[in-house]
Amino acid sequence: MAYHHNPCFFLLLLIALSLASNYAIQAEARHLLEITLPELPKPELPHLPEIPILPKPEFPQIPKPELPELPKPEFPTFPKLELPTLPKFEIPSIPKHELPTLPKP
Repeated sequence: MAYHHNPCFFLLLLIALSLASNYAIQAEARHLLEITLPELPKPELPHLPEIPILPKPEFPQIPKPELPELPKPEFPTFPKLELPTLPKFEIPSIPKHELPTLPKP
């Protein structure tokens, strides 16, 4: 047999649970502010050995290779093309419509 509960009951239950959980979180935060923690001694870092500085390596000078000059290519000249002219079409004018004037009542 199925039980049909009133939806208002679930809404009240949800509100009651959310209020109870918010109170518990606020109470815990207040207690954390009142607690004093003991001061811990600051740990000392171990002494690291000094790293010797290595001299910069010297590379031999490499001469630049001499490249032969390449001849410049000659491109053929093309004739300039002209586009044909199109005839201009006349657009007919559209007459403006005027609103009729209405007599004032």
